[in-house]
Amino acid sequence: MRSHAGLTSVYTDTVGADVETVDGRGGSQSRLGRMTRAQPLGAVGAVILLTMVVIAVAAPVVAPFDPTLGDPAALYAPPGPPYWLGTDAFGRDIASRLIYGARVSLLIGLGTSLLGVAVGAALGTVAAYRGQWTDSIIQRAMDALLAFPMLLLALAMATMLGPSIENVIVSLAVPIVPRAARVVRSSVLVLRSTPFVEASRAIGCGDMRIIVRHIVPNTLAPLLVIATAYLGLAIVQEAALDYLGAGIQEPQASWGLMLSGSATSLALTAPWIVIFPGLAICLAVLAANLVGDAIRDLLDPRLRRDY
Repeated sequence: MRSHAGLTSVYTDTVGADVETVDGRGGSQSRLGRMTRAQPLGAVGAVILLTMVVIAVAAPVVAPFDPTLGDPAALYAPPGPPYWLGTDAFGRDIASRLIYGARVSLLIGLGTSLLGVAVGAALGTVAAYRGQWTDSIIQRAMDALLAFPMLLLALAMATMLGPSIENVIVSLAVPIVPRAARVVRSSVLVLRSTPFVEASRAIGCGDMRIIVRHIVPNTLAPLLVIATAYLGLAIVQEAALDYLGAGIQEPQASWGLMLSGSATSLALTAPWIVIFPGLAICLAVLAANLVGDAIRDLLDPRLRRDY
């Protein structure tokens, strides 16, 4: 009896510990902590991006000045009170324009990434699943888009559509579509012949149900990696369009627009006008790349650990 009681006590303690680890809040927190320790750079990138998003959302509260109004008595003012990051050629506060510019640059980066990847994923899925002439037509259209360099195609689209945030997002998303479509197509070509898809087809499931319930969820891993990778690229491409005059227009604040009129002429005489927007772009792109690398490592079965 004493032996059985001891075994029961040990069993109860072990099961209780397992339940607490799996179901309790401490288990989720410990798993998150293990993932953070396994991908510390990815966690740093996520914190940077989240901080930028919070600052952008709270721009009316955080920004010390109106980003569109200048002080004629403080043209090219160097960093110092009350303009802690200096002013530009119109006497506008650089810090306020950076904060409001985060709204535009991050919105364009996120919108471009989501739109391009979503459209590309839809086309790649349809092409691979339907096959035959549908695949041929879609692939030839993707080949035509891939024949143009990304920036050149985006510049042509932005010139035709005109300068606005919506048009810039569409212009930058178009070059992403064929690249996302190629990645998703290769994944769907493998998935459509798997046993669980064939079993779903055998029991009478329609094509749309199979795609939505079985194909799409199994392509989310590469889609997440692509979306984070193109998030940083879209921010850089938006800055390039602004520099070429085909992106966001004055007086709206944007990181790329802040560089467009000052990068060459004021780099030596008023370097703060160039340095701070450039640092913001570099930091956002670096953070997006760190998050993308961490997601890739977490989702890759060859690199994934038991978190």
